[in-house]
Amino acid sequence: MHKLIKQSMLLFVALSLVLIPFASSALAQGKMEYEEPNAGAMTVDLFCMRPVGIAATLAGSVVFVFSLPFTLIAGNTPTASQKLVVDPFNHTITRPLGVFNLRE
Repeated sequence: MHKLIKQSMLLFVALSLVLIPFASSALAQGKMEYEEPNAGAMTVDLFCMRPVGIAATLAGSVVFVFSLPFTLIAGNTPTASQKLVVDPFNHTITRPLGVFNLRE
């Protein structure tokens, strides 16, 4: 039983680290207008989405560090840092609490 829970958690974390950077960078598009969030949305954001966003930012940072030699050679280091580190960070930290769908 303990082994099954451990494997399930490991799979969840691995999938989150792989998929969340793509989703969060797609959602992080700068300052946009939004509707007022309700208490439920704020709670889900605080306890579920923000920790996942922090994990995505950390995973993006690790990927950026590993890709740094290649991006330096190719000359696209600013783009890589924006997409892998800055966008997930901004989506996690600067987005208003409880707001998921930002529209221009």
